[in-house]
Amino acid sequence: MTSGNWSTHSITVGPASVTKRFRGGDRDRAAREWRALCLLDRYAPGLAPQPRQADLAAAEPTVVMSRLAGTPLRGAPVDAARTTALAAAVAALHQAVPPDVLAAVPLRPGRQDELTRLVLSWYGGVRPQAGEQVEAAMRDGMYWLSRRPPQPGEPHGVPAVFGPGDGNLANYLWDGTRVQVVDFEDSGRSDRAFELAEITEHVAAWAEHPLDVPLFLRHFDLTPAESARLAVCRRLLALVWLFLLAFDAAGPRRNPPGTAERQAARLLALLG
Repeated sequence: MTSGNWSTHSITVGPASVTKRFRGGDRDRAAREWRALCLLDRYAPGLAPQPRQADLAAAEPTVVMSRLAGTPLRGAPVDAARTTALAAAVAALHQAVPPDVLAAVPLRPGRQDELTRLVLSWYGGVRPQAGEQVEAAMRDGMYWLSRRPPQPGEPHGVPAVFGPGDGNLANYLWDGTRVQVVDFEDSGRSDRAFELAEITEHVAAWAEHPLDVPLFLRHFDLTPAESARLAVCRRLLALVWLFLLAFDAAGPRRNPPGTAERQAARLLALLG
């Protein structure tokens, strides 16, 4: 049995089950995790862990689920077979919940409007000390953002999907044949373009073993409206990650030196 600690929960891994114990202040995260596991077990069995039991009213809410076999995609090369399996898993997630059921699922946290407000607060407040390349990319990113009209709530003209809410490739497990998915504490109703952008722009998709983004995205038949939104969401999320990595570089490092500078170049390429 192994245990670990994260900012929102602790996790205990047993031979056949996984227990996530959330802080009392993260009760909503526990509820989202449990709801997602139950929905996926009903509508897409085998794609995610099976829900075993939950105590959402406890002082420290707990969610118990089955343990999946498989190796996280993060930390190893993502070849064509893994990329194809990742796309299949993501597409299955998006399509899993029937529209009438999905309509009753709350919007996921961390949406476009929330991230926009967050970036504006960072840029208008105490910004991380960064080099000239990072500062220039921040300025260009903020200029682009200033020209975008606010878009609260759900976007118009694109269908809703079920979104897991986290693009970290560590949450996608490869068992040699298929990819399964874990971690749904930020899940909810979303749209396909935003969820795809979360994967392509997450630091896990490029900092170590780069995901072949064009190959990954070719597996999705996006509408013109979704394609246009994907470009916007990728820029926004790349800007968010530039700030996060600049903060990281200014404190105890979780990423290799130069990661913020690499992200600056990625953002400028997306803006160009």
